[in-house]
Amino acid sequence: MVKQQCLFGTLLSIKVPGRHFLFPESWRKGVKMTEPNRQSGENEERIIEIEIERLRPFKEHPFQVKDDKEMFLLQESIEKYGILNPLIVRPVSDGYYEIISGHRRKHAAEKLGYRKVPVIIRVLSEDDSILSMVDSNLHRERISYSEKAFAYKLKNDVLKRKSGRKKSQVDHKTPRKRAIEIISEDCGDSPKQVQRYISLTKLIPEMLQKLDDEIISFCPAVEIAALSEKEQKELLVAMEYAQAIPSLSQAQRIRQMSKEKQLSLEKMEEIMCEVKKGEITRVAFTNEQLHKYFPNSYTPAMMKREILALLKLWKKESWES
Repeated sequence: MVKQQCLFGTLLSIKVPGRHFLFPESWRKGVKMTEPNRQSGENEERIIEIEIERLRPFKEHPFQVKDDKEMFLLQESIEKYGILNPLIVRPVSDGYYEIISGHRRKHAAEKLGYRKVPVIIRVLSEDDSILSMVDSNLHRERISYSEKAFAYKLKNDVLKRKSGRKKSQVDHKTPRKRAIEIISEDCGDSPKQVQRYISLTKLIPEMLQKLDDEIISFCPAVEIAALSEKEQKELLVAMEYAQAIPSLSQAQRIRQMSKEKQLSLEKMEEIMCEVKKGEITRVAFTNEQLHKYFPNSYTPAMMKREILALLKLWKKESWES
């Protein structure tokens, strides 16, 4: 960081490959900083407190911030102990900072009325900030399929860009790992599983939501992701018509028919109306039976979604407690 003088006073200058930031030193007034360890001589990162309004969400952030039970527990923790882990941010133009790690902490603090939050400022390039953002969020205990899918895709795109840059003489002697293999080593999923997750980013939003809600299973969703947007929308119609969810076998047959240019709405409806093995003695309810407990505006799909959510909650409270 370099200081420069101008008509408006002292400017702080930060340079990052391809970009150059200048902002007034006066912006740091009133900001509390921790002192580096001068005795050890180490170049430690410093924590500062910065106004919430100067923080911006990461523009490609795939991880959702929800007002759910986990957010409630986080708010309780912050209210009792404060923000134990500072947010990680990077400077962007016009005096703002982009959040790399800490979107949920920022949201919780905001709801509690915090005006400032502790942060660590890191000057990172666009690609490095994406890698840091993804890696800092993938360790979370609960991540939806869609969050993981788009996080893997972001990391994969960055690693492929980096591997495509000019190689040094040393690099030529050492075979480079593929981006998928690096993600596999970093995150614990096999390379094939990483590829499956990335393929899920081709699902239309409605289909992706059904996957996150665990209405559609992971493997059938991977097969469905190979369909065109039009075919996926027609599959939703067929699912609604048959009041059924595709099994892996059905999804594979639908994908193969699409590949052979033989897929149509009628054929999907025919496949979805099949009685699956093991469902001959399945539990079934009529719409009339269920409408006693739901508003008239609820469709069969909406009722099914609510019932599964309630059963999941009941199982957790009754069996897992």
